[in-house]
Amino acid sequence: MAETEQTVVTRSNRGQWEVSVAERPDLSQSFSSREEAIDAGRTTADELGWRHVVEDAEPTGVITDPAED
Repeated sequence: MAETEQTVVTRSNRGQWEVSVAERPDLSQSFSSREEAIDAGRTTADELGWRHVVEDAEPTGVITDPAED
């Protein structure tokens, strides 16, 4: 998908969820939870009058955060 159209994209990136606003990088954000990122992405898209897309990541089975002892 080309991000050059007026779209706010929420996606997983290395264990974090990010809201990407291609034409407005100052509005891009990162979150630790999927739900939080989707809510923020939807809100940002609504405020801009743009489309919101959630790109689900394929599960890898890899834990990206180190375990705490």
